[in-house]
Amino acid sequence: MSSTTWIMIAIAVAVLVIAALVVAANTARNRRRHRQAEEIREQAKLESAKLERREALAEETAAKARAAQAEAEVKAAEAARLSEHAAQHQSEAAASREQLQERWDHADRIDPKTGKQDRDEAEPASDRSEAWSAESAEAATDAEAVRRQTYRGAPS
Repeated sequence: MSSTTWIMIAIAVAVLVIAALVVAANTARNRRRHRQAEEIREQAKLESAKLERREALAEETAAKARAAQAEAEVKAAEAARLSEHAAQHQSEAAASREQLQERWDHADRIDPKTGKQDRDEAEPASDRSEAWSAESAEAATDAEAVRRQTYRGAPS
């Protein structure tokens, strides 16, 4: 065989060896990338589970917030209703107070022993309202004492 044939065979063998090395390197690189991708997928699975727990917690917190908001709205409506009732009772009490004051004034005007037949001219209405204010303060103190007894079960 000639030396050219030997050179061609050597070149062919060298090309085959280089091709085998390239294929082996490619295979090793693909295996390494596959392992790396599997590790990334495993980490993503763990992160996904954490994310799902966070989302569940967020949904639960949002539900609690909605429930608290609804409860606050119910309480606000109840407070408005009670405030309206209180205003109505105060209005009725004021009207009753005026009627009672008229009865006192009428009794004083018709009683000759009181000497107050001309009370409206002699005593200004502000003096009568001051007397009522003093009585109201005393009544409020009595009402507070009753409330304490009711809530605490013993006199204060």
